[in-house]
Amino acid sequence: MGRAGRTAISEGLPKLREAWNLDFVVVNGENASSGMGLTGAHAKLILDAGADVVTLGDHAFDQKDMLQAIEREARIVRPVNYAKSAPGVGYRMYTARRGQKVLVAQILGQVFMKRPFDDPFSALEPILKTHPLGGMANAILVDVHCEATSEKMAMGHFCDGRASVVVGTHTHVPTADAQILPGGTAFQSDAGMCGDYNSVIGMDKAEPMRRFITGMPKARFTPAEGPATLSGLYVETDDRTGKATRVCMVRYGGRLAPAGPAPVL
Repeated sequence: MGRAGRTAISEGLPKLREAWNLDFVVVNGENASSGMGLTGAHAKLILDAGADVVTLGDHAFDQKDMLQAIEREARIVRPVNYAKSAPGVGYRMYTARRGQKVLVAQILGQVFMKRPFDDPFSALEPILKTHPLGGMANAILVDVHCEATSEKMAMGHFCDGRASVVVGTHTHVPTADAQILPGGTAFQSDAGMCGDYNSVIGMDKAEPMRRFITGMPKARFTPAEGPATLSGLYVETDDRTGKATRVCMVRYGGRLAPAGPAPVL
């Protein structure tokens, strides 16, 4: 989310990648440029910091140069069910550091979204059907980018046993429901943002609060630029079956206290 989020990634991700010996990293970058969309230059910054793939979202092409950048850079993925004429692709198979094949797909939800997108479930079904987990793909990650937690949860259960990870993005607030579903799919309703949490979902507080209180806009939204927390999801999978064996939420740096187990009572 904005410059603060980019800084959290550029400074924090290389350390985490080395310390945790990460095989594969996916970053949702769709608000990295001024809080709206992603430029090609900022996508390169995230990839250079250690991301293997950058996903987008409903603001995929708010920064116009992404129309060309996504065609040049195969490591950027836009939603599967975006406009059919949109450049780029909604899923792709990648190779992780130890040679595992990892499929990354992104899907947009419909509930409470500002524009109608194609049904995400029917859009994702043929991808899962033609890329069986543990067969062509050692792991499958689905970024479900939508507003409603109920829709994200439904997508998690829809993919259970057919994807390694289903993780929600878009609402900028990390949820406390990281779990492995009965079929072996790691799930969290929202990974949260990499940004300054002394804010209103990453934006400087003044203008959003003014609009809530008065109902009248006065200025543009601008990203908060205080210390940023890197938020996300850590998952371990079985290379043979593709199913998750461990999952936990991630908080690193910034204002939020690190996530961890509650004290024993």
